[in-house]
Amino acid sequence: MKRIDACFARRRNSGGTALIPYVTAGDPSPAVTVPLLHALVEAGADLIELGVPFSDPMADGPVIQRASERALAQGVGLKDVLAMVAAFRRDDSGTPIVFMGYANPIEAMGVTAFADKARDAGVDGVIVVDYPPEEAGDFAVLLAQKGIAPIFLLSPTTPEARMDAIGRLARGYVYYVSLKGVTGAGHLDDPGELRGTGGRCRLAALSAAKRMT
Repeated sequence: MKRIDACFARRRNSGGTALIPYVTAGDPSPAVTVPLLHALVEAGADLIELGVPFSDPMADGPVIQRASERALAQGVGLKDVLAMVAAFRRDDSGTPIVFMGYANPIEAMGVTAFADKARDAGVDGVIVVDYPPEEAGDFAVLLAQKGIAPIFLLSPTTPEARMDAIGRLARGYVYYVSLKGVTGAGHLDDPGELRGTGGRCRLAALSAAKRMT
């Protein structure tokens, strides 16, 4: 979490916006992932979201689905992604890495074992798309105890009460899903609605940030 906090603090102080690219681990090949992470940092990435390949990425569109399929076809699993982060950390101790994925691989490994291995590898935050905050309180506490930020999703349809609850539980930052639909949906929602929700989203993010101090 400290690396995430430091990342956003630098951007706030400079008046800039953090660049957070996403890549799927193991795509196009396992050997490419760590060099790709370093290349993203060299190109200006402030924080990297690293996708954990999963066979049924229900919240993702066809581009990420195909990336996961290619990685899985090469045998890339959660243990391999953790090893990739550990390899990345040998040359980069400052850039935050946030896992983005689904519950099944974590459940298969065991949540405590996952939290320990993620901490040891150098993971800074975790987004689990199908862990709703209402059912992930214990998991969020476990991650926070290991120094890992539990990061949750907000959307244009998230009600005020749920935003408040997510702000109290989340650490690091909150992930705002600006489109209704899967990742890569080819439409934009009403800009006025996005502007209004963006303000409420910032309040949830501030609540999450305060919990880190």
